[in-house]
Amino acid sequence: MSPDILLRIGGATVDTIYMVAVAGLIGSLIGLPIGIFLATSGKGELFPAPTLNRIVGLIVNATRSTPFIILVVAIIPFTRLLTGTSIGTKAAIVPLTIATIPFVARLVEAAIREIDKGLIEAARAMGATPMQIVFKVLLAEARPALTLALTMTAVSLIGYSAMVGAVGGGGLGDLGIRYGYQRFMPDVMLVVVIVLIVLVQLVQSAGDGLARRFDKKNRKT
Repeated sequence: MSPDILLRIGGATVDTIYMVAVAGLIGSLIGLPIGIFLATSGKGELFPAPTLNRIVGLIVNATRSTPFIILVVAIIPFTRLLTGTSIGTKAAIVPLTIATIPFVARLVEAAIREIDKGLIEAARAMGATPMQIVFKVLLAEARPALTLALTMTAVSLIGYSAMVGAVGGGGLGDLGIRYGYQRFMPDVMLVVVIVLIVLVQLVQSAGDGLARRFDKKNRKT
């Protein structure tokens, strides 16, 4: 394998990490409060707004049910409006972020709903406000589950980032298609697959480690 190809693989790896990091950060910052709202806005819950809860839930479900590659193509005009282009790493961040938001929202909702309702009632009995319950009870108790949820999100984004390479999104997926597939260079495709596997393993291991640490801290408290 030539030095030029190795440099391209290194650059594509950096591009993939950049796309995943930016899309994951923005998507999580938006998806987290949506997930909290979905978990706490049902009838009789902390912030009762059942009608709005159903509307937001429908939007989240509609976005999640759209296949990612179709989402990428469908929002090309929006992507071009935001970034000035529909190809490259910056353009790829837009659909990656939009796909991340509902994914994170549902995972956060599930993590919060697993918390013992007795803890919420105890906090209410002690005079805690709904916002205090959210930050000091729900988010604190759900830290291990939330960490695993964000880890799952990052792992999924790595796969999505490779998929977006099919439409010129840059990164390892784009390199694998242009060189490994279109130019019949199976060694490049093999290296791309190996690098993607390594990235997934690193992210998963780090997330599992953090989740175990948070779980131990919760048990001590």
